[in-house]
Amino acid sequence: MTTRGETEAPLPDVPSVASTFRDVNGITLHVVAAGDPEDPLVVLLHGFPEFWYGWREYVEPLVDAGYRVLVPDQRGYNRSDKPDGVRSYRITALSRDVVELIESEDRESAHVVGHDWGAAVAWDLALRHPDVVDRLGILNVPHPTVFEATLKSNLTQLRKSWYMIYFQLPRIPEWFSARDDFRFWVRAMRDGSNPGTFGDRDLDRYRRAWSRNGAPTAMINWYRALFRHGEDPPTERVEAPTLVLWGENDQALVPEMAPKSVEYCEQGRLERFPDATHWINHEFPDRVVERILEHLDA
Repeated sequence: MTTRGETEAPLPDVPSVASTFRDVNGITLHVVAAGDPEDPLVVLLHGFPEFWYGWREYVEPLVDAGYRVLVPDQRGYNRSDKPDGVRSYRITALSRDVVELIESEDRESAHVVGHDWGAAVAWDLALRHPDVVDRLGILNVPHPTVFEATLKSNLTQLRKSWYMIYFQLPRIPEWFSARDDFRFWVRAMRDGSNPGTFGDRDLDRYRRAWSRNGAPTAMINWYRALFRHGEDPPTERVEAPTLVLWGENDQALVPEMAPKSVEYCEQGRLERFPDATHWINHEFPDRVVERILEHLDA
């Protein structure tokens, strides 16, 4: 593990916080770490098109509650490595990154919380490496079996998922996403969230992360790999106690997938946020972190 001070955004105001780099699964991940190394470990996984910064408001309350926190830039994002090729971003590699990230703390397991694509990785981790996940937190992404079945049977969901099909094209999605200072991704975040959720300063920090060499292709390759190199986990049942938090005004996902996802959990609980969108962790950080802490402390 190496530590470097330079970041593209201010670190959370926590005395123990550090910008670190971890060698895992053949790549190097940038990881924001905070808290006592002896405390129970929590890993926070961001989604598309974010980076560690999306969880910035959660680090201090989790550390204050007695947890060690790791927030990686997942592979392909921001300051983490961006390996070549679509196959490098298959779900098995993404969840293996988290396994080895936990091992980098000399731990065998951790609590894992994810939003958007981070939640998809968290689901896969719990299904493919169940011994690694103590408690699971999911924000606005369905269980993979539920998503696959809904995509095939629900025309509304198929229409909402148009961008996933569009991202399969070569080169054009990268060009269109980056034009006009990443106007497409900025609009997706602003138009899909409650008013005022993302300020100009925040979006400037996201633009800097997206502008890193190779980042747009690497980020979009997550979607390409999902279609081209998908691999079902060995089971559909989640053993870890699971909390699903769901913003019901999600512009990309139909809400009926939330309760269906909980049915695949041995110990699952769903809490709906009628006034939240897909960006629930940004819109209601106080409420979300309170629910996460209740779940982890149970």
